Amino acid sequence: MEAKAIAKGLRISPIRARLVADMIRGKNASEALSILENVNNKASRLTKKVLNSAIANAVNNNGENASNLYIKEARVDAGPVMKRHFFDSRSHIGHRNHRTSHINIVVATKN
Repeated sequence: MEAKAIAKGLRISPIRARLVADMIRGKNASEALSILENVNNKASRLTKKVLNSAIANAVNNNGENASNLYIKEARVDAGPVMKRHFFDSRSHIGHRNHRTSHINIVVATKN
């Protein structure tokens, strides 16, 4: 069985979050948690929350054993962009885009 967890609208760039998602894709859930514990950045903290939620969904909703779970899918999609403007030199308007992310994690049992 599969269980998933999604976090939407996270205030981190999808490019930065994908670096962490690539590290844990296909790994055991316990191994992925230990990887996320030892990576010290914002993306790993947010991904760890989503992974813990996906594991809890599998255990509580499907009755799975947490030691048999692996990460079937770890995907980071781009969310809405918050566009901010500021005054630049020579009466120009500068742009600063605050990008957001949607983190999707699917865990499944090994057969």
